[in-house]
Amino acid sequence: MKEQLENIRREAMDAISACGDVKELDALRVKYLGKKGELTAILKSMGGLSAEERPIIGQLANSVRQTLDEAISDKGDKLKTAALDAKLAAEKVDVTLPGKTRPLGSRHPLNIVLDELKEIFRGMGYTVVDGPEVEETKYVFDMLNTDEGHPARDEQDTFYITDTILLRTQTSSVQIREMLAHKPPIAIISPGRVYRSDAVDATHSPIFHQCEGLVIDKKITFGDLKGTLEIFAKRLYGEDIKLRFRPHHFPYTEPSAEVDLQCFKCHGAGCPLCKGEGWIEMLGSGLVHPQVLINCGIDPEEYSGFAFGIGLERIAMMRYNIDDMRLLYENDIRFLSQFR
Repeated sequence: MKEQLENIRREAMDAISACGDVKELDALRVKYLGKKGELTAILKSMGGLSAEERPIIGQLANSVRQTLDEAISDKGDKLKTAALDAKLAAEKVDVTLPGKTRPLGSRHPLNIVLDELKEIFRGMGYTVVDGPEVEETKYVFDMLNTDEGHPARDEQDTFYITDTILLRTQTSSVQIREMLAHKPPIAIISPGRVYRSDAVDATHSPIFHQCEGLVIDKKITFGDLKGTLEIFAKRLYGEDIKLRFRPHHFPYTEPSAEVDLQCFKCHGAGCPLCKGEGWIEMLGSGLVHPQVLINCGIDPEEYSGFAFGIGLERIAMMRYNIDDMRLLYENDIRFLSQFR
């Protein structure tokens, strides 16, 4: 029996030393030290030993059990440590590496400009209104003193769906709808897409964006228009900016004026941005024609008003020194990412 115990010790120690898995180690513990293990079987058979042999074999058996317990415990600790080290090595994060960033989007330059315009005019008490892009000719032309046969109604210059339905050429149609729906006083801006049969080049597009303004109230004068546009220009481009009003003709305003902005780059001296003129054409404006007021059921003897219209693309191009309008529509990430 003594020889059996030594064989168990030797065999178990070799197996424990060669073990490479926690589950395998647990199986060895059961094999040698479990209730039906080899060492337990020997201890159960000690009843057949003589009184002299029993203490000697018992002491040896306890020594073998203690040795195997300690060996299994030590080996278990080593296996767990090795498993943890392997897991950490596989899942480690190198904090010296640059992080993975998500690309951030940015607002389109036209939206940036439009938001600024809305903020400026809301600050002056204006309301932002919208209207249909597919519009009736009576709102786009007839009620704006542009009767049938007028050059602006030439089918070559507009996109007609039927004889009386077309894609709006200006957001002035929203102004007509507003005057028909509400009594003065009225102070609105109407931004949105408009459509004209223009050839595509660096400064023209068949689809572009306008922001038109309308004010109707008692005793509105050209001075009110001039002061409003000056406040708008200074808030947009700075307090030192200057405007120039040039006589012009629009069917729906009288008197009418084109408004130029003093070049904010050269301050009137002349440069490539303003093509050497010192001024940049900015918008069209004028006092609302009395007939337009009559068409909308407003008494021109009691009320007067002014209107203006500006292209958002033109503001964006002047603001960011963009020399080709097509860049605003091509969805080129390299271009758009500059406006974060």
